[in-house]
Amino acid sequence: MTRAAISGLGTAKGHKVVTNHDLAKTLDTTDEWIVERTGIHERRIGGSCLELGGQAAKIALKQAEIDATDLDLIICSTCTPDQVFPAVSNRIQNELGATCGAFDLNAACSGFTYGISLAQSQIAAGMERVLVVGVDTLSRFTDWDDRSTAILFGDGAGAVVMQPTSRDDRGVLSTYMGSEGRFADLLTCDFSDLFIRMDGKEVFRQAVRVMVSASRRVLADAGMEASEVDAVVPHQANARIIESAMKRLGIPLERAATVLESTGNTSSASIPLAMDSAVCKGSIQDGDLVLLVGFGAGMSVAAALLRWGQ
Repeated sequence: MTRAAISGLGTAKGHKVVTNHDLAKTLDTTDEWIVERTGIHERRIGGSCLELGGQAAKIALKQAEIDATDLDLIICSTCTPDQVFPAVSNRIQNELGATCGAFDLNAACSGFTYGISLAQSQIAAGMERVLVVGVDTLSRFTDWDDRSTAILFGDGAGAVVMQPTSRDDRGVLSTYMGSEGRFADLLTCDFSDLFIRMDGKEVFRQAVRVMVSASRRVLADAGMEASEVDAVVPHQANARIIESAMKRLGIPLERAATVLESTGNTSSASIPLAMDSAVCKGSIQDGDLVLLVGFGAGMSVAAALLRWGQ
Protein backbone atom coordinates (compact mmCIF):
# COMPACT_ATOMS: atom_id res chain seq x y z
CA MET A 1 0.00 0.00 0.00
CA THR A 2 1.23 3.48 -0.88
CA ARG A 3 2.01 5.43 2.27
CA ALA A 4 1.27 9.10 2.80
CA ALA A 5 3.82 11.37 4.44
CA ILE A 6 3.58 14.95 5.67
CA SER A 7 5.46 17.26 3.30
CA GLY A 8 4.26 20.60 4.65
CA LEU A 9 2.97 21.89 7.99
CA GLY A 10 1.49 25.26 8.91
CA THR A 11 -0.37 26.79 11.86
CA ALA A 12 -2.23 29.93 12.91
CA LYS A 13 -3.55 31.19 16.24
CA GLY A 14 -6.27 33.54 17.41
CA HIS A 15 -5.39 37.22 17.51
CA LYS A 16 -5.96 38.08 21.16
CA VAL A 17 -4.15 36.65 24.19
CA VAL A 18 -6.43 35.99 27.18
CA THR A 19 -4.52 35.11 30.34
CA ASN A 20 -5.75 33.36 33.48
CA HIS A 21 -5.41 36.70 35.27
CA ASP A 22 -7.78 38.24 32.72
CA LEU A 23 -10.38 35.55 33.45
CA ALA A 24 -9.94 35.97 37.20
CA LYS A 25 -11.30 39.51 36.87
CA THR A 26 -14.76 38.19 35.96
CA LEU A 27 -14.80 34.60 37.23
CA ASP A 28 -14.43 33.07 40.68
CA THR A 29 -11.00 31.65 39.90
CA THR A 30 -7.27 32.30 40.07
CA ASP A 31 -4.27 31.70 37.87
CA GLU A 32 -3.03 29.06 40.33
CA TRP A 33 -6.38 27.21 40.34
CA ILE A 34 -6.53 27.03 36.53
CA VAL A 35 -2.90 25.96 36.10
CA GLU A 36 -3.20 23.25 38.76
CA ARG A 37 -6.28 21.70 37.15
CA THR A 38 -5.55 22.19 33.45
CA GLY A 39 -1.94 23.27 32.84
CA ILE A 40 -3.24 26.27 30.87
CA HIS A 41 -1.72 29.72 31.47
CA GLU A 42 -3.28 31.59 28.56
CA ARG A 43 -5.27 31.04 25.38
CA ARG A 44 -5.61 32.80 22.00
CA ILE A 45 -9.01 33.87 20.69
CA GLY A 46 -10.28 35.66 17.59
CA GLY A 47 -10.46 35.07 13.85
CA SER A 48 -12.76 33.03 11.65
CA CYS A 49 -12.23 29.45 10.54
CA LEU A 50 -11.67 30.71 7.01
CA GLU A 51 -9.07 33.22 8.11
CA LEU A 52 -7.12 30.94 10.45
CA GLY A 53 -7.51 27.82 8.31
CA GLY A 54 -6.46 29.71 5.19
CA GLN A 55 -3.36 31.09 6.90
CA ALA A 56 -2.27 27.67 8.10
CA ALA A 57 -2.94 26.11 4.69
CA LYS A 58 -0.84 28.69 2.85
CA ILE A 59 2.12 28.03 5.13
CA ALA A 60 1.77 24.26 4.65
CA LEU A 61 1.63 24.61 0.87
CA LYS A 62 4.71 26.84 0.85
CA GLN A 63 6.63 24.38 3.00
CA ALA A 64 5.60 21.50 0.73
CA GLU A 65 6.70 23.58 -2.28
CA ILE A 66 3.50 22.97 -4.23
CA ASP A 67 0.83 25.22 -5.67
CA ALA A 68 -2.79 25.07 -4.54
CA THR A 69 -3.79 24.10 -8.09
CA ASP A 70 -1.81 20.87 -7.61
CA LEU A 71 -4.06 19.68 -4.77
CA ASP A 72 -6.33 16.68 -5.36
CA LEU A 73 -8.45 17.14 -2.24
CA ILE A 74 -9.00 19.43 0.76
CA ILE A 75 -10.28 17.92 4.01
CA CYS A 76 -11.22 20.40 6.73
CA SER A 77 -11.93 19.23 10.25
CA THR A 78 -14.05 21.64 12.29
CA CYS A 79 -16.95 21.58 14.73
CA THR A 80 -17.30 25.40 14.68
CA PRO A 81 -17.88 26.32 11.02
CA ASP A 82 -18.36 29.97 10.12
CA GLN A 83 -21.69 29.08 8.50
CA VAL A 84 -24.10 26.15 8.54
CA PHE A 85 -23.17 25.86 4.86
CA PRO A 86 -21.24 26.09 2.62
CA ALA A 87 -18.41 24.12 4.18
CA VAL A 88 -15.31 25.89 5.50
CA SER A 89 -13.28 23.75 3.10
CA ASN A 90 -15.12 25.31 0.13
CA ARG A 91 -14.17 28.79 1.31
CA ILE A 92 -10.56 27.74 1.93
CA GLN A 93 -10.41 26.20 -1.55
CA ASN A 94 -11.43 29.53 -3.09
CA GLU A 95 -9.04 31.46 -0.81
CA LEU A 96 -6.14 29.29 -1.96
CA GLY A 97 -7.11 29.24 -5.63
CA ALA A 98 -7.43 25.45 -5.65
CA THR A 99 -9.66 23.55 -8.08
CA CYS A 100 -9.96 20.20 -6.30
CA GLY A 101 -12.73 18.60 -4.27
CA ALA A 102 -13.27 19.84 -0.73
CA PHE A 103 -15.35 18.77 2.25
CA ASP A 104 -15.67 19.29 6.02
CA LEU A 105 -15.75 16.61 8.68
CA ASN A 106 -16.90 16.95 12.28
CA ALA A 107 -15.30 14.56 14.76
CA ALA A 108 -14.73 17.37 17.26
CA CYS A 109 -11.25 17.29 18.81
CA SER A 110 -10.40 14.00 17.06
CA GLY A 111 -11.09 15.50 13.68
CA PHE A 112 -7.58 16.32 12.53
CA THR A 113 -6.42 12.76 13.12
CA TYR A 114 -9.55 11.50 11.34
CA GLY A 115 -8.42 13.69 8.44
CA ILE A 116 -4.94 12.15 8.47
CA SER A 117 -6.51 8.70 8.23
CA LEU A 118 -8.78 9.72 5.35
CA ALA A 119 -5.90 11.40 3.51
CA GLN A 120 -3.86 8.21 3.84
CA SER A 121 -6.68 6.17 2.33
CA GLN A 122 -7.14 8.57 -0.58
CA ILE A 123 -3.42 8.60 -1.35
CA ALA A 124 -3.39 4.79 -1.19
CA ALA A 125 -6.21 4.91 -3.75
CA GLY A 126 -4.17 7.06 -6.14
CA MET A 127 -4.32 10.73 -5.12
CA GLU A 128 -1.03 12.64 -5.05
CA ARG A 129 -1.58 15.70 -2.84
CA VAL A 130 -4.13 16.06 -0.05
CA LEU A 131 -4.46 19.08 2.24
CA VAL A 132 -5.77 18.36 5.74
CA VAL A 133 -6.86 21.39 7.78
CA GLY A 134 -7.88 21.34 11.44
CA VAL A 135 -9.48 24.59 12.57
CA ASP A 136 -11.83 25.61 15.36
CA THR A 137 -12.98 28.89 16.88
CA LEU A 138 -14.38 27.60 20.16
CA SER A 139 -14.43 31.05 21.77
CA ARG A 140 -17.60 31.78 19.77
CA PHE A 141 -19.40 29.00 21.65
CA THR A 142 -17.84 29.51 25.09
CA ASP A 143 -19.97 30.76 27.96
CA TRP A 144 -17.52 33.25 29.47
CA ASP A 145 -19.52 33.23 32.71
CA ASP A 146 -19.12 29.46 33.14
CA ARG A 147 -15.90 28.79 35.05
CA SER A 148 -15.87 25.11 34.16
CA THR A 149 -15.52 25.80 30.42
CA ALA A 150 -14.38 29.43 30.03
CA ILE A 151 -10.89 28.57 31.29
CA LEU A 152 -10.34 25.84 28.70
CA PHE A 153 -10.87 26.94 25.14
CA GLY A 154 -9.06 28.91 22.46
CA ASP A 155 -9.01 29.42 18.69
CA GLY A 156 -6.48 28.15 16.19
CA ALA A 157 -5.71 26.21 13.03
CA GLY A 158 -3.20 23.72 11.69
CA ALA A 159 -2.73 22.24 8.23
CA VAL A 160 -0.62 19.57 6.60
CA VAL A 161 0.04 18.61 3.00
CA MET A 162 0.22 14.84 2.57
CA GLN A 163 1.88 13.19 -0.40
CA PRO A 164 2.98 9.66 -1.33
CA THR A 165 6.40 8.62 -0.06
CA SER A 166 8.69 6.36 -2.02
CA ARG A 167 10.44 5.19 1.15
CA ASP A 168 9.20 2.09 2.94
CA ASP A 169 10.42 3.45 6.28
CA ARG A 170 8.57 6.79 6.18
CA GLY A 171 4.97 7.98 6.33
CA VAL A 172 1.77 6.74 7.96
CA LEU A 173 2.18 3.23 9.37
CA SER A 174 -1.28 2.68 10.87
CA THR A 175 -4.44 4.59 11.78
CA TYR A 176 -7.56 4.10 13.86
CA MET A 177 -10.90 5.95 13.97
CA GLY A 178 -13.39 5.18 16.71
CA SER A 179 -16.48 6.45 18.46
CA GLU A 180 -18.38 5.63 21.65
CA GLY A 181 -21.69 7.38 21.18
CA ARG A 182 -23.04 6.28 24.55
CA PHE A 183 -20.91 9.08 26.02
CA ALA A 184 -22.19 11.75 23.61
CA ASP A 185 -23.94 13.74 26.36
CA LEU A 186 -20.70 14.33 28.29
CA LEU A 187 -19.65 17.18 26.02
CA THR A 188 -22.25 19.03 23.94
CA CYS A 189 -23.15 22.27 22.19
CA ASP A 190 -26.85 22.39 21.30
CA PHE A 191 -28.62 24.60 18.76
CA SER A 192 -31.00 25.70 21.51
CA ASP A 193 -28.13 26.89 23.73
CA LEU A 194 -25.04 27.41 21.51
CA PHE A 195 -22.73 27.15 24.51
CA ILE A 196 -20.33 24.32 25.27
CA ARG A 197 -21.53 22.19 28.20
CA MET A 198 -19.33 19.52 29.76
CA ASP A 199 -19.22 16.90 32.49
CA GLY A 200 -15.55 17.49 33.18
CA LYS A 201 -14.86 14.65 35.60
CA GLU A 202 -16.38 11.98 33.39
CA VAL A 203 -14.79 13.39 30.23
CA PHE A 204 -11.43 13.12 32.00
CA ARG A 205 -11.99 9.49 32.93
CA GLN A 206 -13.22 8.36 29.53
CA ALA A 207 -10.64 10.45 27.63
CA VAL A 208 -7.68 8.74 29.27
CA ARG A 209 -9.19 5.32 28.60
CA VAL A 210 -9.92 5.87 24.89
CA MET A 211 -6.57 7.59 24.25
CA VAL A 212 -4.68 4.65 25.70
CA SER A 213 -6.84 2.09 23.87
CA ALA A 214 -6.50 3.82 20.49
CA SER A 215 -2.74 4.27 20.94
CA ARG A 216 -2.23 0.61 21.75
CA ARG A 217 -4.29 -0.38 18.75
CA VAL A 218 -2.24 1.55 16.16
CA LEU A 219 0.99 0.36 17.78
CA ALA A 220 -0.16 -3.26 17.59
CA ASP A 221 -1.33 -2.86 13.98
CA ALA A 222 2.12 -1.55 13.04
CA GLY A 223 3.94 -4.21 15.04
CA MET A 224 5.49 -1.60 17.33
CA GLU A 225 5.90 -1.23 21.08
CA ALA A 226 5.18 1.88 23.14
CA SER A 227 8.84 1.99 24.14
CA GLU A 228 9.78 2.61 20.49
CA VAL A 229 7.74 5.82 20.25
CA ASP A 230 9.96 8.91 20.03
CA ALA A 231 7.20 11.52 20.32
CA VAL A 232 3.53 11.56 21.25
CA VAL A 233 1.37 14.42 19.96
CA PRO A 234 -1.85 14.23 22.00
CA HIS A 235 -4.97 16.36 21.85
CA GLN A 236 -4.29 19.42 23.99
CA ALA A 237 -7.28 19.35 26.35
CA ASN A 238 -5.81 19.09 29.81
CA ALA A 239 -2.27 18.52 31.10
CA ARG A 240 -3.48 15.95 33.64
CA ILE A 241 -5.22 13.90 30.94
CA ILE A 242 -1.98 13.84 28.95
CA GLU A 243 0.05 12.87 32.03
CA SER A 244 -2.34 10.04 32.92
CA ALA A 245 -2.41 8.64 29.39
CA MET A 246 1.37 8.75 29.05
CA LYS A 247 1.78 6.95 32.36
CA ARG A 248 -0.60 4.17 31.35
CA LEU A 249 1.16 3.77 28.02
CA GLY A 250 4.51 3.58 29.78
CA ILE A 251 5.99 6.40 27.70
CA PRO A 252 8.04 9.09 29.49
CA LEU A 253 6.09 12.33 29.83
CA GLU A 254 8.93 14.33 28.28
CA ARG A 255 8.14 12.65 24.95
CA ALA A 256 4.71 14.32 24.84
CA ALA A 257 4.46 17.46 22.71
CA THR A 258 2.41 20.15 24.45
CA VAL A 259 1.36 23.72 23.72
CA LEU A 260 -1.87 23.94 25.71
CA GLU A 261 -0.17 26.11 28.31
CA SER A 262 -0.29 28.97 25.77
CA THR A 263 -3.14 27.93 23.45
CA GLY A 264 -5.78 26.26 25.61
CA ASN A 265 -7.93 23.58 24.00
CA THR A 266 -8.20 24.42 20.30
CA SER A 267 -10.07 21.23 19.31
CA SER A 268 -9.15 20.18 15.74
CA ALA A 269 -6.19 22.57 15.73
CA SER A 270 -4.54 21.27 18.88
CA ILE A 271 -2.58 18.33 17.45
CA PRO A 272 -1.08 20.21 14.47
CA LEU A 273 -0.25 23.17 16.75
CA ALA A 274 1.61 20.86 19.14
CA MET A 275 3.25 18.99 16.26
CA ASP A 276 4.50 22.21 14.68
CA SER A 277 5.94 23.36 18.01
CA ALA A 278 7.72 20.03 18.53
CA VAL A 279 9.24 20.13 15.04
CA CYS A 280 10.45 23.70 15.56
CA LYS A 281 12.04 22.73 18.88
CA GLY A 282 13.72 19.66 17.38
CA SER A 283 11.66 17.27 19.51
CA ILE A 284 10.46 15.59 16.31
CA GLN A 285 13.18 14.80 13.79
CA ASP A 286 13.58 12.79 10.61
CA GLY A 287 13.10 9.10 11.25
CA ASP A 288 11.26 9.52 14.57
CA LEU A 289 8.30 7.30 15.37
CA VAL A 290 5.45 9.72 16.10
CA LEU A 291 2.09 8.89 17.66
CA LEU A 292 -0.86 11.25 17.12
CA VAL A 293 -3.87 10.62 19.36
CA GLY A 294 -7.00 12.64 19.99
CA PHE A 295 -10.38 12.35 21.63
CA GLY A 296 -13.42 14.57 21.54
CA ALA A 297 -17.15 15.01 21.83
CA GLY A 298 -18.97 11.97 20.69
CA MET A 299 -16.95 10.30 22.35
CA SER A 300 -14.82 10.26 19.20
CA VAL A 301 -11.25 8.99 19.23
CA ALA A 302 -8.55 8.65 16.59
CA ALA A 303 -4.88 7.74 16.44
CA ALA A 304 -2.20 7.62 13.77
CA LEU A 305 1.31 6.22 13.93
CA LEU A 306 3.83 7.58 11.46
CA ARG A 307 7.53 7.57 10.76
CA TRP A 308 8.50 11.23 10.40
CA GLY A 309 10.05 12.37 7.15
CA GLN A 310 9.14 12.68 3.50
